Amino acid sequence: MAASPDKLKELLREEAARLGFAAFGVAATDAPLRREYYEQWLAEGRHAGMAWLERNNDRRLAPEKLLSAPTPGPRARSLIFVGMNYYQTEPVRRYRIAKYALGRDYHNVMVKRLRKLAATVRANGGAARTWVDTGPILEKPLAARAGLGWQGKNTLLIHPKLGTWLLLGVVATDLELTPDRAGRDRCGACTACMDACPTRAITGPYQLDARRCLAYLLIEHHGPIPEEFRAAVGDRLFGCDDCLDACPWNKWAQATHEAALAPREYPDVRAMLAWTEDDFRTHTQGTPLARLKLPRLKRNAAVVLGNIGTTDDLPALEKIANDSDPVVAEHARWAVAQIRSRLIRR
Repeated sequence: MAASPDKLKELLREEAARLGFAAFGVAATDAPLRREYYEQWLAEGRHAGMAWLERNNDRRLAPEKLLSAPTPGPRARSLIFVGMNYYQTEPVRRYRIAKYALGRDYHNVMVKRLRKLAATVRANGGAARTWVDTGPILEKPLAARAGLGWQGKNTLLIHPKLGTWLLLGVVATDLELTPDRAGRDRCGACTACMDACPTRAITGPYQLDARRCLAYLLIEHHGPIPEEFRAAVGDRLFGCDDCLDACPWNKWAQATHEAALAPREYPDVRAMLAWTEDDFRTHTQGTPLARLKLPRLKRNAAVVLGNIGTTDDLPALEKIANDSDPVVAEHARWAVAQIRSRLIRR
């Protein structure tokens, strides 16, 4: 006899906890989405160069279709959301890496566990598909509908006990599970995340312009970093946590127990400028930094040194000032000029 929707949901909740997920919730696929806002956001180009957000919106804005592509399948009825806590303190070094990227690639860590959760769904008669940031899903508003928290004014999900530090995964199924109560917005009059953003990328409450966001510019953006934002990069090598760090709800944040997410050791940022492709692979394989590829890493490293570097860093920068990659070379020359300008001012 098949388990009732409530009993199956509790079984899945227990399995998710056993797999190491810190949060669990269910949303119905007919949960309301901010469709008009999302389409306007795209039309205004605030998604910057993330062209994939323009694709597959027939499913992104109609989650019931998530099981029916690329081949025909049943109508999805429930979305099971899980969250993995990734909060930890950062190592002391001359540069910063966003906390989610300090260790192994979380996609690889989470997807294996999500597949086990999906296997439990299938064992109970349901179809299931899993995603970790890879599907046409508006994860944050739907996770809020699943009761994992609410979308803060920086557009990120805030969990009432774990703060801003959740990595999200989703299992879509054709089983009709009892939805959880949607999270209530508890931001109130607080604007801490907006005030903390170094480039004013949060242009208003719940409004993000990716073209100004350092997380986008340092990770997704392939070209030169606009000069108007280079000083704001500061010592950030990969991503930006400023709007997350500023959230008052993080006073309840708990250190992650996931050993796979523990910080990896890297050499000083100056040494990265001399890396070969083999060096890059050796140091970044299996981590989020591998997404950058070597030229973008050197671009970012040059900007960091332009902001915090000293005379000791000039030889390494000058060595790549005529790099075969024009973006790397231009950023190295900019960094050299910044350091020399500071020396003159002293």
